[in-house]
Amino acid sequence: MTPPLHGLRVLDFTWALAGPFATIQLADLGAEVVRVERTGISELQRGLGPHIEGLSTFFFTTARGKKSICIDLASETGAGIARRLAEQADVVVSNFRPGTMGRHGLGYEDLRRANPRLIWAAISGYGLSGPNRHLSSADAIAQAMGGTMSLNGYPDRGPLRIGAPVGDTVAGLYLAIAVLAALQARHETGEGQAIDIALTETQMALCDFDIVRHSATGEAPVQMGSRHPSMAPFGPFPAADGYLVVANITDWPKFCNLIERDDLTLDDRFRGNRGRVTNVDLLEEALIPTLRTKSVQAWLDILQQSGVGSFSRVNAIPDLAADAQVVARGMLVEVPLPYGKPGTWTVPASPLHLSRTPAAPPTRMPGYGEHTDEVLASWLSLEGDEVANLRESGAFG
Repeated sequence: MTPPLHGLRVLDFTWALAGPFATIQLADLGAEVVRVERTGISELQRGLGPHIEGLSTFFFTTARGKKSICIDLASETGAGIARRLAEQADVVVSNFRPGTMGRHGLGYEDLRRANPRLIWAAISGYGLSGPNRHLSSADAIAQAMGGTMSLNGYPDRGPLRIGAPVGDTVAGLYLAIAVLAALQARHETGEGQAIDIALTETQMALCDFDIVRHSATGEAPVQMGSRHPSMAPFGPFPAADGYLVVANITDWPKFCNLIERDDLTLDDRFRGNRGRVTNVDLLEEALIPTLRTKSVQAWLDILQQSGVGSFSRVNAIPDLAADAQVVARGMLVEVPLPYGKPGTWTVPASPLHLSRTPAAPPTRMPGYGEHTDEVLASWLSLEGDEVANLRESGAFG
């Protein structure tokens, strides 16, 4: 069946991770995403390492499902081609520092006159306004400035960056959501609009619960490791062969019975959830030796279907391919390498499951400038000598 964004044209000026992660979502939903790359770079310069088979593993996933064209935006001819492509686009996405697109005549006000239906989306560290707007940023900076880093880790070890790059990827997800909202608004009004997403602000959005809690109580949330401020027990516990995650206990006496620790139900310190949170150190000291007596799977066999809470193993990345739920849902997909290279690499499928218009299956990353001629022909009706002359001028590769 046709993916939901089939026919949508996205001109993608993004690089690094936040912007490309946003346009991955649009490509997975069926949009034609044309990634504009710099001219005159090598395959190794397209993305971070590790580089295997001469390919960037980072670029392999951030460019999958997209088309590649090469344009020299520093040349007036190249910038002119980019502007003409933007006039045919539904969405233009960039994650340069504020002002960069405008210097090439690709700012929102530059483009909307010729294309009033255009949705122009910018993603940056601090947004298009404010005193920090011109500062550089990165995943770790976003986590630090937006509050999430202050909540991650243990009190005696200082703040920790969250291992998954949520500073970048969450911003990308918010941008994709904003694009979908703008498309719906355009359906109603016939007009596009500008979108301004800041990495720091999307991290603040993740701290919603903690910001409200601080406002209400006056207390500053602190690092708690894997503990929860309002529930106990909560988080990973060592089992005989790995880690068992325990969460959302709804029937404490039955849970204690299942782990053969009925004595804990008689301890007044643990009788209610508030008591367990207050005495969490003592609670964990009591639970850890017990949970270490069985394997993770043995505990899951006892607890998962009991209805007393939520339980799981901790999957390492290599474990995902063998997880029965992952396999049943088809969440890992083998994607061929570009340039006719033998073999495949594994990427996650889209987690967006739509019954009538499913997401498109992941496809391979594009070769460098692979679709330049195709896009110029289909978007601008440029072919043959025109393309050859432009290429000779150095406007694009």
